[in-house]
Amino acid sequence: MSSSVKVVVTGAAGQIAYSLIPRLVDGKTFGNRKVDLSLVEIPQVVSKLEGLVMELEDSYFPNMGTVSYTDDFKEASKDADWFLLVGSIPRGIVYNGKKIEERSDLLSINGGIFVDQGQAIGSYGKMDAKILVVGNPANTNAFIGKNAAKNNSQFWMAMTMLDSNRAKSIISKKTNSNISDIKNMIIWGNHSPTMYPDAENVIINGSLGSIFLNDQCWIEESFIPSVQQRGKAVIDARGASSATSAAKAAIDTVIACEQPTESGFCFSAAITSDGSYDIPEGLICGFPLIRLDNGAIEIKRDLSLSEFAKEKINLSIEELLAEKEAVEHLMK
Repeated sequence: MSSSVKVVVTGAAGQIAYSLIPRLVDGKTFGNRKVDLSLVEIPQVVSKLEGLVMELEDSYFPNMGTVSYTDDFKEASKDADWFLLVGSIPRGIVYNGKKIEERSDLLSINGGIFVDQGQAIGSYGKMDAKILVVGNPANTNAFIGKNAAKNNSQFWMAMTMLDSNRAKSIISKKTNSNISDIKNMIIWGNHSPTMYPDAENVIINGSLGSIFLNDQCWIEESFIPSVQQRGKAVIDARGASSATSAAKAAIDTVIACEQPTESGFCFSAAITSDGSYDIPEGLICGFPLIRLDNGAIEIKRDLSLSEFAKEKINLSIEELLAEKEAVEHLMK
């Protein structure tokens, strides 16, 4: 393993990145390796990163290597090991005179961004680079970017760890358990209100969730809707989307990919389907994942799914297929 790692972060002047970036160089995310940061922003706000770099320098992070910032994504991508694609056009802003509210608008606008970024990553990133898409619509953004990269040795993911962490929090309160005792919280499908948080295969204090969480009414009417709508609830409460929790989830995903998964356990992220669990090949879909000792990341394939779970997952798959069709013109 190299003694250093280069990490590219887009949307680096945003709220998520402000919480995320210091944790990349704190000596915990990548262990004792030096972390070189390449921070990327759009031309209109890239100058704001000067102040962030000052703060990083003033914080004295022993594991921080070089730090650069730019609006040139191709330049930033050269020989990068990790890409954290946080930046995307969000709902609620006015773009070209139109307020962006519909998911179809997000797909259309962000699609072009991720084509360009995917091409740059495929050409300039390390051959074994890992790419985590945080910016929404994350699954389809990752689908577009991976296709544009045309580099199958690189590993593309969309983040579902935030939803997984949210679900763990809800379950910990329901069962009076410590959140650290809740494992294998899988988010199936799309990072959207159709996602399926799996209360059957989650492990609580060493036992399957189906033993502790045997109230199907609570699962259907409270648990699942609460996880699916938590992002909206945060926006309603604080007037802005999740930032600290999203940054923590991105870090959790990186750590899960950097360290071998403990035997019997798994973590949650969306990756390209290979047909496991009858999910159509090629879709970027939420799965249970394991990181092997050799560094490879694979789908954990030995879980059982009830008919209820399959029905819920299929709803999310239908949405992903519709999104795939909506961006077909970008698949060149």
